Amino acid sequence: MTAGSSEPPEPRSEAGFASSGSDPADGVGDPPPPAAEPMMPAADPVPAADPTPAAAGNPAPAVAGNPAPAPGGNPGSPPVANPMRPARRPRRGPTGRPEVDTLLEELLDTIGATHNRDQLLELLATVVEMGSAHFNRLDLKIASAALREMAEGFEVFSPYRHIRKVTMFGSARTASSDPLYAQARDLAALMADHGWSTVTGAGPGIMAAGLEGAGVDHAFGINIRLPFEQGANEFIASDPKLVSMKYFFTRKLLLIKESYGYAVLPGGFGTLDEAFELLTLLQTGKAEPAPVVLLDVPGGGYWSAWEDWVLHHVGSRRFINAEDQRLYRITDNVDDAAVELLDFYRNFHSLRWVGDTMVVRLQAAPGAPEVAGLAEEFSDVVDGVIQVSAGPVPGEGRQDSFPDLPRLAFRFRRVSYARLRQLIDAVNQLPSAPPGVVVR
Repeated sequence: MTAGSSEPPEPRSEAGFASSGSDPADGVGDPPPPAAEPMMPAADPVPAADPTPAAAGNPAPAVAGNPAPAPGGNPGSPPVANPMRPARRPRRGPTGRPEVDTLLEELLDTIGATHNRDQLLELLATVVEMGSAHFNRLDLKIASAALREMAEGFEVFSPYRHIRKVTMFGSARTASSDPLYAQARDLAALMADHGWSTVTGAGPGIMAAGLEGAGVDHAFGINIRLPFEQGANEFIASDPKLVSMKYFFTRKLLLIKESYGYAVLPGGFGTLDEAFELLTLLQTGKAEPAPVVLLDVPGGGYWSAWEDWVLHHVGSRRFINAEDQRLYRITDNVDDAAVELLDFYRNFHSLRWVGDTMVVRLQAAPGAPEVAGLAEEFSDVVDGVIQVSAGPVPGEGRQDSFPDLPRLAFRFRRVSYARLRQLIDAVNQLPSAPPGVVVR
């Protein structure tokens, strides 16, 4: 396991990815206010739409008795709801219809659902709402398939949430003789030596390399059904830890949600899409902080060229901040990549929100001078003092909240999650932190 990690990690769905704030049902208080936008210059104003009918390709406006068809729907489909309609009034009960709410409660009783009933009622209420609206058949098929795929994926991963995992992205077209293949295989094998499992897209190339290196006990696959080049590889094809997806968005949800670190090797459009989406989630606080390694072969120029482009065309125009570079690390050394992934959890354990207070769990309690130094160094994102607690803070109150771990508690100004990453790095380097990991 990782340095200093004697207890299994908290499922990431509790603390980061699944929600931007605390769940009152978990006994952690009210959710915090919405996250602030990342620090970027204001975009140019969007020009107003041309009011002239059919101008510049605009469709003619709907007139009385001739409603506009729904986007992507048939001309005969029912009219879409007005996008400028007022917000719905707060409803009493899941649907706001007592007789329907009673039926939903009875349904949960019938199937014996006792845990998380509030969330199950919300799911059923959404189905009722969709059944009461005028969605076309394609809308309903997409919603149904996506929910079914997520349920299948959650079922596969649920028994293994106590195990840390690294998701590996890269090209399906990488040959087994390519040095990149060996890099991916060796990194997965090294992570398995430290108790981590590897999750890939289950296809050929880098995805196969990661699962080969991880070994059958540490391999997870999330396949995508494509008409070409994508079948489950031999290392996962008959494994019960394989799930297949129709949609890329449900697949990417699982690939990111279920892992505690990420390794990205050179690839095509799909790999770059995954890398940029991952960095966006981390930059905006929509995913819990986690290490990202961009791994190349010795002497390779893929990621260095990528970074040159990002800095020259994106960073120089202030579309990102300088500290956003700390969201990832480029390396061509497998040992260095493993250290980056493992050392992130050297002292940092996990985080969660309690109301509008961020609570950071640690492996070792810092001293007062160390905490004062952190508060001063990160005063741009920490509002006021940083409190130290020997256990759960008031309001945290869950039975499985790692009561033996010390905490830092502070008000975090959500202006830069890259700065939060830097704060975690500083916490990991404190003199009071456990020693760094030795990978071999």
